[in-house]
Amino acid sequence: MASGLYGLMAEFETPEQVLAAALRVRAEGYRRMDAYTPFAVEGLADALGFRLGRKLSAIVLAGGLTGCCGGFFMCWWPNVIGYPLNIGGKPWNSWPAFIPITFELTILFSALSAFFGMLALNGLPMPYHPVFNSPTFDLASRDRFFLCVEADDPKFDRTRTKEFLAGLNALEVIEVEK
Repeated sequence: MASGLYGLMAEFETPEQVLAAALRVRAEGYRRMDAYTPFAVEGLADALGFRLGRKLSAIVLAGGLTGCCGGFFMCWWPNVIGYPLNIGGKPWNSWPAFIPITFELTILFSALSAFFGMLALNGLPMPYHPVFNSPTFDLASRDRFFLCVEADDPKFDRTRTKEFLAGLNALEVIEVEK
């Protein structure tokens, strides 16, 4: 990885060009890349190799199970161990009475783990990104499409990658500094 270099960013005029370029870059063996477009381009996420959030699903499941077990324990311990009272002849471990609290804490912990897990996995909060150093990147919110191959990609070589991106009919290839 080149020190001080975040990656190489190619600029394209149309969504079809950036989609074709992303497919070619992925087929060439690059894996660490991202695209910046003014609107959603159908098929671009697949071309970049994005997968469903399996990590986030596991985090939400763990949060939900924690909330479920915690909610049940929070009801069970005071009623059975801490301060047992025989109310209306019911058994101390009357689990149907614990269902509402258990359910609510399962939902609460799942939602909180989804929120904080999503923030952590996306690397947020990120008030500044290296691609903002590009002089033409402001066009990504208007009418240009950008494909950035990151320098920490195992296949990244500054000169070969720059030549490869230039050969994809890019308007220009910009070196993005950190």
